[in-house]
Amino acid sequence: MDHRWIEIIRSDRPPTSLLSALRFSAGVGITIQDSNRKTCNYLQMGADTLILVAANGRNVVGSSEGATMKLLILTLSAVTIFAQPPPKQPMSFFVTSVGMGDGANLGGLAGADAHCQKLAAAAGAGDKTWHAYLSTQAAGGKPAVNARDRIGKGPWHNAKGAQIAKDSAVLHGDTLELARQGNLITKNNALTEKAELVNGVGDKPNMHDILTGSQPDGRAYTDSADHTCSNWTSDGDGIAQLGHSDRNGGGISWNSVHPSSGCSQAKLVATGGAGLFYCFVPTGN
Repeated sequence: MDHRWIEIIRSDRPPTSLLSALRFSAGVGITIQDSNRKTCNYLQMGADTLILVAANGRNVVGSSEGATMKLLILTLSAVTIFAQPPPKQPMSFFVTSVGMGDGANLGGLAGADAHCQKLAAAAGAGDKTWHAYLSTQAAGGKPAVNARDRIGKGPWHNAKGAQIAKDSAVLHGDTLELARQGNLITKNNALTEKAELVNGVGDKPNMHDILTGSQPDGRAYTDSADHTCSNWTSDGDGIAQLGHSDRNGGGISWNSVHPSSGCSQAKLVATGGAGLFYCFVPTGN
């Protein structure tokens, strides 16, 4: 009898308790047992492929072509190749693909939010409310605003559906353990609304400096120095606190690494930036 098998990936060394063969006829009920005669579950993936879960929790795959089914042993992680993929999560985080062109003068928080909304709409995600991840300092009788308080509780996903943090505590490393683990904002995950990478260390030009005006915990500075280019209204005097979208180059913080050398577009470019900032959907509220 002609038996043809499709090897999809190299198999693990099969434990002795796993199935060695399966016999059945088309259109007839299937009896599946391992060497200890324990029943195994199966999932039909198509006319010629089955995924079976052996009694010890391993997974097996093989072709159903012919009267005998030779089994390919796969680990649990490998079986996800054949399982139905989970639905893609909608975008709720991105790095702006372009700045506003006037240095750190964003028109305040309202102007920055509008820029996030405009870019999201162009990417097909304008049906959600978007906020810029920016802090402002207390001034003119108005209280400070913390960037972390503008973006909800999480989770957040990038333009490809990858989760960058499940909640605000993970995003900001609120405990020593969470800080050690870190969030998933990296060069490969800190994508623009177009699902594109942002230039980082080693790229020309480097654009990894991200405007935040924030401390590592996502809160505004409380001293008298300017950390927000006059609350995002200056393209001249002042400085802005910056993070690194690629977590590289003189610091590993995504939101608070070093100050800018000024607030103009030229000053932001000089230190490895382009006036970009993070945008989030306030999720989990």
